[in-house]
Amino acid sequence: MSRSKKKRLTHVEAWQKAFEAVDHQPLLERIGVQLGDEELRHALTHRSFANEHGTLPNNERLEFLGDAVLGLTVATKLFELYPSRPESDLSPMRASIVSRYGLADVAREINLGAHILLGRGEELGGGRNKSSILADTTEALFGAIYLAHGFECTRDVILDLFVEKLNNATAASAHRDWKTSLQERLAGLGAQVAEYVCTSSGPDHQKRFRCEVRSGDVVLGHGKGSSKKLAEQEAASKALGFLHDHPERVAGNAEGA
Repeated sequence: MSRSKKKRLTHVEAWQKAFEAVDHQPLLERIGVQLGDEELRHALTHRSFANEHGTLPNNERLEFLGDAVLGLTVATKLFELYPSRPESDLSPMRASIVSRYGLADVAREINLGAHILLGRGEELGGGRNKSSILADTTEALFGAIYLAHGFECTRDVILDLFVEKLNNATAASAHRDWKTSLQERLAGLGAQVAEYVCTSSGPDHQKRFRCEVRSGDVVLGHGKGSSKKLAEQEAASKALGFLHDHPERVAGNAEGA
């Protein structure tokens, strides 16, 4: 009599099994909303897990949506909290709060890393504590909440999680010189100095600027703002987040440059 072979799980079954291996209720209780298993599973699925299991969906579309809801929520709250502050203060304050660092801080506070579905490579590489993965998954979670419960509920979740950062978004965050910090970080890595490429659009009285910052051939970040200075500062802030997770991309590239 032949020994029966163990049935191999389908990609979807493996996805569900990995999701059910962790109790997600503490996470839902912390953020104060309920999501269905399918919605939450989608929000927690990093592309590394999806790629290792065929054609499963990942959370990047939800991240895109959550980023928009987060940006509007934080901008509106800062506008209300600081009525005397000019746009030149509010823009860097917002950029600091919704930066990779800010999002990753919130993710760690709610222990989000323990719930993310990661591929083996990311798991072994410490992906659960990478600021980039934590930040992106936080935004994906906001996107899932928005689709399930609408804007007002998502706004309330965001304001609860970011209340301390919003209330403390004073001169320290508004006036930090991200460009100088970036130059210091690049120098410490032995990397080429930062170079900014900016473009503008719109009429003279209402111009918008977009900037890209590079070290050598490596794009570090992008920024936008009502002035070239603000766009460069936002790009530098995002570049620091990138270098926090990927310093090897530019380390030593100043040699022979």
